[in-house]
Amino acid sequence: MKKFSAYQIFEQDGKSQGRFVDLSLDDLDQGEVVIQTHYSSVNYKDALAANGAGKVIRRFPCVGGVDASGVVTSSSDARFKAGDQVLVTGYVMGVAHDGGYAEYVRVPAGWVVPLPQGLSLFDAMALGTAGFTAALSIHRLEQNELRPENGKVIVTGATGGVASLAIQMLAQLGYHVVALTGKDTEHDYLKSLGVSEILSRKDLVMGTRPLERAQWAGALDAVGGETLAWLTRTMQQNGVIASFGNAGGVELHTTVLPFILRGVRLIGIDSAATVMPLRRQIWQRLASDLYPKLLAQVAHTIPFVELSQVFPLLLQGKQRGRAVVEIKPAG
Repeated sequence: MKKFSAYQIFEQDGKSQGRFVDLSLDDLDQGEVVIQTHYSSVNYKDALAANGAGKVIRRFPCVGGVDASGVVTSSSDARFKAGDQVLVTGYVMGVAHDGGYAEYVRVPAGWVVPLPQGLSLFDAMALGTAGFTAALSIHRLEQNELRPENGKVIVTGATGGVASLAIQMLAQLGYHVVALTGKDTEHDYLKSLGVSEILSRKDLVMGTRPLERAQWAGALDAVGGETLAWLTRTMQQNGVIASFGNAGGVELHTTVLPFILRGVRLIGIDSAATVMPLRRQIWQRLASDLYPKLLAQVAHTIPFVELSQVFPLLLQGKQRGRAVVEIKPAG
C-alpha cells in the first residue's frame, strides 16, 4: 500500500511534540482489523498527549487520536469484513497504540464496535469519547437510582465536550439541569442545549463546612479538585456523583461525612476501559434514547491539516463543544 498521512507524536528534548508524517501499514501497530479512517475527534486527552501538558503518552513515537470511525478495508477476524462501517474509542488508542489521527488505523478486533444503526460515521465522532463518557455517566447514575423526580442535576465544566452532550441527554430525559460554568458569555449557548439554571463559577460561594446546604440529586463532574469536593458537601440525601474529569485539579479534599450521613455516592467513570458488552449497550443508547438532538450544534468539522491548531484552544478552555476531524475528504 502507498504511504498515507498521519499525525505522530514524538519525544524531543523531554517534551511531546506532534507533526505530520507519511507512514505505511507496516509502520502501524499490529491488529486484526484495518480501517480507512473517515473521521476522528479532539478530546482533552488528545490535547494533553500532543502538547505534553500531561504524562499521557506511554510510548514514543505514537500516532495520536483516541477516537476513529471509518470503513473496514481488511480483517482477519470473522466478526468484521471489508466494507463494514465501524468505530473505535478508548482503550490505549493514541497513547500506547497508534490512534485515529491517520488515514488508516489498525487495531485489535476486540476494540472495534459496529456502527449502530441510526448513526453516521460523522455522528460517531461528533459523539466520540466525549459522548460515550457522557452517556456512560448517565447510565451509571441511573443504575444508582437517579431519576428526574429526585431533584436537580448539576453539570460542571458545562461548555466542554462531555458536558455539552450530557446536558442535552439529561434534558431530553426530563431532568432539571443546572450548568456550572466560568464562561459568562456562553449562557445563551447553554440554555439552547436545555439547561434550566446556570451558576457562574465566579459568583459561587463554596463554603467550608463538611456539609453545606443540600442541593443536588445528581452531578456530572468534569472539573475535579475543589469543585468536586464542594459537590460532595452539597448533594442531597442519597445523591450520586459521576466523576470523569480533572480540568480543575487531581486532588480531592473532603470528609467522610457526606458519605456516611447523607449516603452520597461518588462513581468514577473510566470510559477507555469499558468492557465490550457494556460498550455496545452504551453505543446503542447513543443511537436511540441518548442521541443528542442538537448534536450538530455542538460539533464542528476541522480539516485534518488544521488539527494541531485545536489543541492549545482546548487546553486554554477556549474550545466550545466538539471538534470533528475530517480525515477522509468528502467526495
